[in-house]
Amino acid sequence: MKKTTLFFTLLASLFAAGYLFTARVAYAHCPLCVAGAGAGLTLSRLLGIDDSITGIWLAAFLGATSFWSESLIKKPELRLNFRPFIYIGIFAATIWSFYKFNLVIRMSQLFGLDKLTFGMLVGGVGFYLVDALDDFVIKTKGKVFFPYQRIIVSLGSIAILSLAMYILINYFI
Repeated sequence: MKKTTLFFTLLASLFAAGYLFTARVAYAHCPLCVAGAGAGLTLSRLLGIDDSITGIWLAAFLGATSFWSESLIKKPELRLNFRPFIYIGIFAATIWSFYKFNLVIRMSQLFGLDKLTFGMLVGGVGFYLVDALDDFVIKTKGKVFFPYQRIIVSLGSIAILSLAMYILINYFI
């Protein structure tokens, strides 16, 4: 009985080691993208940054999460069709839940929307468009131009959008 248990334990350990030490498919929006956006979001809340800028980072977090969720669909022919629906669905569910559970501060507004909602909408549209443009460039040229291009382009666009929002809030509104 003990030899059988030892055999199965060694076999299970071998399979676990093989799984851990073999390369797996890397998706376009990986957990690293989600973690980067989440870290920026957490940092912005800790530093007391304006809700509209925090909304932009929240949109990046939701966008990366939706792209990551979309990459979990196994059939490539379905991915393209469901991408906008998954993206909009995650944003709609998040905004709905924020209002449902009173997580949005309703004291200040930009263009008639609460600052967090405005930032989420601006960031969501910007993040989606930048990702679509990055996909188009990669497919057109047939290659990625530098290592970690998707992460740098995504987070760089959100950083630039945050700077633009800061300038808009502090100098024009």
